[in-house]
This record gives sequence, structure tokens and C-alpha cells, in this order.
Amino acid sequence: MPQPNTAHPVSEIITQRIEALFGQSLAELEALADSTPDATLLAALTGSHSDLVLAERTIAFQLERLRELTSPEREIGRLAAGHILDCARRIAEAVATRDALAKNTAAVLAGLRRAPAPDPDPAMPPAPAAPAPAPSRTH
Repeated sequence: MPQPNTAHPVSEIITQRIEALFGQSLAELEALADSTPDATLLAALTGSHSDLVLAERTIAFQLERLRELTSPEREIGRLAAGHILDCARRIAEAVATRDALAKNTAAVLAGLRRAPAPDPDPAMPPAPAAPAPAPSRTH
């Protein structure tokens, strides 16, 4: 499947939101998710993003194929009609997939907030007070 020439709006918006949340580029986050077994939320987000990109590429590819099949120079016969119908079906499936992935990923991202950076010089808590000496008892 050919690579798209430009970024698709939905996946680009999701990319920006993931990068803003984690403070790193998507490529760095994908590498981290692949190398860290306990990064399940990050792996789920980057995986959803990859699926979203694939759906958008599928839409672009099938749309280009549909344009080729319906160009004015081509005659549409029974075989071409079947291909046109197949392209339209694949576009509909990819659009539904893209929309579902975008909705779910956006909902997850909406529920997450970036944690504040840790204080570089945390103040030491005050030392506990020394216990008061016990009164002595003499007889």
C-alpha cells in the first residue's frame, strides 16, 4: 500500500495529543512502548494510533483506486462494476474503522492529564522532634 504524501488530519491530531501528553515524539514513545513490557497504556495508545494511520492509508489507497476505475477514459463493464463496488465497500469499512479508533483514542486521551514535573530540589521534611526526657523518679 503506498505511503500518503501528507499527514491525515485525524491521525495528526491524535499524534499531537499523545506527544503533548507524554512530552516526547511519537517515534520515541513507540520505541519506549516496544521496549518496556509494563508500558501497557502507552502501548495501547501507540497501537491505536498505528491502526488509525493504517485505516487512513487504506482510505487514500482505495479512493485513488476508485478514481482510476471510474475515470472518464475507462469503460465500465460487469467486471469493472464489481471492482468499483469492492472499492466503495473497502472505503466504507476503513472510514468506520478510522472513526471508531479516533473516537476511542480521543476518549482515552481526554481522560488523561500530564503529571507535573517532579520538583528538582525537594525540600527535606523536618526532622522529628527529639522525645522529651522522662522525669526521673528517685526515692
